[in-house]
Amino acid sequence: MLEKIIHFDKELLVFLNGLGSPAFDVVWLLITKQVYWTPFFLIVFYLLQKKLGWKKFGYYILFTALLILICDQTANLFKNGFQRLRPCNDEELKGIIRVVKSSSSFSFFSGHATNSMATAVFTFMISKKYYKHAYVLFLFPLIFAYSRIYLGLHFPTDIITGYIFGATFGFICYKFYLKFIIRNS
Repeated sequence: MLEKIIHFDKELLVFLNGLGSPAFDVVWLLITKQVYWTPFFLIVFYLLQKKLGWKKFGYYILFTALLILICDQTANLFKNGFQRLRPCNDEELKGIIRVVKSSSSFSFFSGHATNSMATAVFTFMISKKYYKHAYVLFLFPLIFAYSRIYLGLHFPTDIITGYIFGATFGFICYKFYLKFIIRNS
């Protein structure tokens, strides 16, 4: 069963990665770096601060930082535990996929997917009360994590698993935020 999942995972990677084109490589290299998302984050922060006020927004930033720390360390723990090679380092895929960027660290599961989904879920849960189109926040993890497949750095299951962990951690973080910050205000 596991062999079938891995085989399907590799086939899906080959398909999704193969959708790329050298003309767009530079765009996806920019998308995969968090620093280039700064304008998006600043807009989200501005809109949240406007609704929450400075004190609750400060707690939001603190909770988000802790959330990212927990998600990142959990992903690293799994990566070092499973030690799955990244697609760019998988001998079976050499010459089949487009490797736009390389990394020597392990693949399973994606910290980018985990962190982006966790923060999107946490932020969405807070902002949906104030903004009708808060669901737009989910474009961030979808585009951000796909960049990892495009570049040849992650398998689809790395991304999906990261999404599951991230969504779970983001929701738990929201529940703690509600319990300790919102209800005590």
